[in-house]
Amino acid sequence: MLDIRDPMEPRPIDEPRAVTSLGMEYVNLPVRAGTMDDATLERILGVLREAGDRAVLFHCASGNRVGGALIPLLMLDHAVDQEAAITEAMRAGLRSAEVLEWGLCYTKRRTETS
Repeated sequence: MLDIRDPMEPRPIDEPRAVTSLGMEYVNLPVRAGTMDDATLERILGVLREAGDRAVLFHCASGNRVGGALIPLLMLDHAVDQEAAITEAMRAGLRSAEVLEWGLCYTKRRTETS
């Protein structure tokens, strides 16, 4: 499980303990103001890429931050075009222009350097 909520965000259960008690791995990579940078996206993408074909429950509180991080994964790793990647990100919960820009700008920088 990849949880990108800040540890201070409310949780109705002790999610890390519940997840690990089921024999699954719990990873928390907080995304909040001040952490929406390339380094954070690289860590998130690293976890998702390392999972390979294994399913990953990837979440935040609303899906907004997950949607932003999905854009580079879809475009860079799965050759999805920008419009389709944004559509999928919005289906996941993307609503913020700032988070959309985070994913798109990262993707653009990675595309320009390849």
